[in-house]
This record gives sequence, C-alpha cells and structure tokens, in this order.
Amino acid sequence: MTVHHQNPRHFKAVFQTFEDLADGAAGPGRLADLRAELARRGLDGYVVPRADAHQNEYVPPCEERLSWLTGFTGSAGLLIVLADKAALFVDGRYTLQAPAQVETSAFTVVPLAELRPEKWLETHLPKGASLGFDPWRTTLDGRERFAKAVATAGGILVPVPEDPFDAIWTDRPEPPRAPIRLLDLAIAGEDVPAKLGRVQEALVEQKLDGALISDPHGTAWLFNIRGADVDHTPLPLSWCIVPAGGRPQLFVEHAKLTHEVRAALEAHADLHTTGDLEATLSRLAQGRTYRVDQATAPVHLAQVIEAAGGTVSKGADPIALLKACKNPAEIAGMRAAHLRDAVAVTRFLAWFEYEAPSGRLTEIDAVEALETFRRDTGELSDISFPTIAGAGENGAIVHYRVTRATNRTIHPHELFLLDSGAQYPDGTTDITRTVAVGMPSEEMRARYTLVLKGHLALTLAVFPKGINGAQLDPFARQFLWAAGLDFDHGTGHGVGAGLSVHEGPARISQLGHVPLAEGMILSNEPGYYKTGGYGIRIENLVLVEARSVPGAEKPCLGFSTLTLVPYDRKLIDLSLITVAERGAIDAYHRLVRNALSPLLSGDDLAWLIRATAPL
Repeated sequence: MTVHHQNPRHFKAVFQTFEDLADGAAGPGRLADLRAELARRGLDGYVVPRADAHQNEYVPPCEERLSWLTGFTGSAGLLIVLADKAALFVDGRYTLQAPAQVETSAFTVVPLAELRPEKWLETHLPKGASLGFDPWRTTLDGRERFAKAVATAGGILVPVPEDPFDAIWTDRPEPPRAPIRLLDLAIAGEDVPAKLGRVQEALVEQKLDGALISDPHGTAWLFNIRGADVDHTPLPLSWCIVPAGGRPQLFVEHAKLTHEVRAALEAHADLHTTGDLEATLSRLAQGRTYRVDQATAPVHLAQVIEAAGGTVSKGADPIALLKACKNPAEIAGMRAAHLRDAVAVTRFLAWFEYEAPSGRLTEIDAVEALETFRRDTGELSDISFPTIAGAGENGAIVHYRVTRATNRTIHPHELFLLDSGAQYPDGTTDITRTVAVGMPSEEMRARYTLVLKGHLALTLAVFPKGINGAQLDPFARQFLWAAGLDFDHGTGHGVGAGLSVHEGPARISQLGHVPLAEGMILSNEPGYYKTGGYGIRIENLVLVEARSVPGAEKPCLGFSTLTLVPYDRKLIDLSLITVAERGAIDAYHRLVRNALSPLLSGDDLAWLIRATAPL
C-alpha cells in the first residue's frame, strides 16, 4: 500500500492522552480528605511517592496514588503533604507538565534541580511534627534520607503500614491479574537452571545466604516469564526469594497461572501467593543474611527480615547486572525487533514528509499514524512508553506528551521531535528522530549538527574495559559545550531485551557509575532544547561490544548501533562536520539502506534511497 494517500483520520485509534489518564476530580477536595485522615491518625504530614511496592516506572491503576490525588500523570514525582502546604517535587522532564496538570493553589510544584525534598523538609516541617511514610513504597535509601531531614527539623518520622488511601480512595481499581506466559527459550537464550546457577554463584561469592528479589523484572528474567500487569512493559508483578543453595520461593497470584505455566514454574521453584511473602520471608531469614536491593525493596520487608533475627545486606540486586548483559539469543532478538521497527518508522517518515508540509497534520495525527505503522508489522505487543511528539515549541519540553488541549498543528518551517518505541515478542525499541518540516532555519541546522556530532562521537567511541557512563557522557556534550549550550538530561539509559525500555544498572550520564560491559544495550540520545522555540534529540540504541585495538594494553569496548533509521539530511550543516564525521554518516546510511531496501517498495523505497544518499 502506498502510504502517501492514507488519510490520518483513518488510522486506528490507539492514541491516549494525559486527560485519558488523569482523574478530573483530583485536587483540593481529595487533598482535604487525606489531611483529615492523617489528622485522625495523629499525623502532621505524609509522603506520597509515585511508586508501587516494587518501585516500577509504570504502575497499575490501583497504585496511582499521586495521580489520583493531584492530577499529575508523570512517571516520576513525590508529594509531601503538611497541614498547611503540599509540595510536589518533579525532575526536569516534568517542570512544565506538572503545573499545567495540578491545581497550583493547592500544590506547589518544586523542581528537583532547585530543591530536594529532604532540604525542603528541613525548613518546612514544624518542630515536633510527625511525618508519616509508606514503608511498602519507600526504599531503604529513601527512609535514610527522610530520617536525616526530619531529625534536622526536630520532627518524628513514622512508618504507616496501613495505607491511608484505603480510607479515602473508595473506588480504587482492582489489582491486575494478567495471565503469565512462558518466554520461548529461543528468545530467552538461557534456561532457568543456568540462570539460577549464576545468581546463586554470585550470592556465594558475596557470602550471602540469599536474596530478596523485589524487582519483578529480575523475576521475569530469571524464570523466563512475561506478563501484562503494567502498561508498556510485559511484566508479571511478583516477588522471589533466592537462596544461595536450593530452590527459590516464587510469590505470584495463582489466578495468573495456567496449568502449563504452573507446571513449568514448579519445576524450578516453590510457588506461593503474594499473601504468603511476609511469613515465608520471616521463617527463612532467621539467623541468615539476605541481600535487599536498596533501589527497589520496600522498608517493610527489610524490617521483616530484621524482626525475624536475620541480617539485611543492603546493596544491588544480584540479577540486575546479569540481566543487563544480553546473551547472543537476546541480542539476535533485539536486532530482529529493531529491523522490524525500522521498517515501520521509515514508512512513517516517508508518509510524514509528504503530508506534513500541507499544514493539516497535528501532533496527535502523527502519534496515531506511527502506532498504526507499527501495528501493521503484525508483531506489535505494545508501545514501550508513551510517544513524545512535539512540534515547534512543544518539542522543547523534554518529556512532552500531547493532550487534546495542547495538540497543535505541525507547521511548515519548524522542527518536529518524535521519541517513541515498541515492545515486540523478541525485543524492545526506543528511537528519537528530529525532522524539519519544509526548510529549517540556519540556527536549527547548526544546533542539530552539534547534537549529531556528539551523537556520532559517542557512537564511534572506543574505550578500555572498566570505563563507566559518567566518563563517556562528555563525548556527547563536547560540541554543545564549546558553543555554550547543553541539555538537561542524561545521554543514555539501559534498555531491556523484551522488558523495560529503561533498565539499570548502567547508564550514560553524570550519575552513571557502573562500568559498561559487553552485551549491555543503552541509548545514545543527546539533545538541545530552546524554550519557546524548538527541541532537538537524536537517539539510537547501541550494543556494547568488544573492540580489537592494535597495541592496546587493556581489553577495549565500543558500540554497535541497533537502530536503523536515517537522520534528516536537511538538518545537517555540512560546514560544521569533519571529513570523518561525513564518512560516518554516509556509512550509517549505507547500512540503513542495505538493511531496509529489501523490505520496502514503491514510494517508501524511493524515500529511503533519497534519505540515505551520500552527503
């Protein structure tokens, strides 16, 4: 089918706005109800995190306390409620979104870059006041930070295991019960006994008796299972206790299990319902040392271990690093998913170049079109995160998500930033392309080229084994820095293989202190954002591979690019790039053209050939 003649109104209705997610009743009334409930319990304040008990990025509707209370629908945030004030803390992605969604007469939006919640508490919590927190949705690190701040303020930090929202959120959705499915071994690449053996070997090396696996991504990886309990990530919510030797204990709602799945899991673990977790953990922890993940485990379960006479070893989840280093089958699946996704995105870009100059397309039209092209692959399971589609000034909002209210027409002579991704049975994608509608300005071209130069510098980097993401981050910023410019987000995040699009522990940022290792997959996404003008971001996913360097005294690593979609040639200022950079762009475009040409035809193929022509 030739996409150029497809009417955007005929695309499938797959778009979902912030308004679809937010509850119009959120705001001062519900805040008053919470304050009344806190007063009834003798509390002067309360911490409301945007979190579930696993610290997942995406949470089921029944865990959306922050959104239900405030109307803010971002994927990260924290609210501190006191008797006379309520402060909503958000990072740089949401400093524009949050004030637009909440009633600012009731909630004060505080950018984290300006003030941390702990510092705010030190000056705003009254002396002698009791501040409650949810020990099921607060990590060990979080409790320590709050305890120090509350002590400085002269207050009292109080764990509140009985959720106060139970008394005021009377129509809360039921917990998810999505079926669990088994992941084909051809995609997983390693069976459960082999994975379990590696985890237990790590526990023995660290002299641990076992580990509480609080991150369900780790459980999904360990048992080669997938589910659908949260949006955008094929995740079955679960808990697991892995001993240094013997059978693990897996906690999952049995309603999610078919006979086949139950039998497969029982071959490797003792099965329990989630209601059995505390009693089982208490029994097993007696006199033993258990690793508890400082980033995902709730305070409450650490307290269960200690109350039973066990010892908490606070540290990294032993599965996280193993999961981050993909095996050959996972890498093959990710390459297949990226090739499939590249066909869909390229078809979209061909359609967009034809349609956008008319001035009739809107941001929502573009989101619906792209999701439809992905569905046309016949393999799409879900999008991997809500699509970011920002035209003109909306592109300058780093994590902008179009709403019915903000939806705008895409005009000629402006930039359009599209950050999107997909979940397929064999892999996860994440790609950003910034494209010019018509002819861009010289400033747009210059700044796009500076971003592209940083993107290429990171792509081509070769570095000794042991180098971390913080050391690599300046590669992507150097040309922007030289022009007095920068971007206010990390350069790259880890990506799961058919799991979370945002995966730890490695990342490329000023806080990325985990050394990069062979088999890790990360994003490479520098950007530039001119407030009120436009946004630029260029993102590919890259695989960490071994590199042979003549005369090297240490083993070396480099990146192989998984994403296969052209850059916008109209936005490249040839006067700003070197001969080597020009060669790198042409080489990448040859790779894209050779990979996609057999899979495209007609106008789509013609567009690809033009888009990948040598500079």
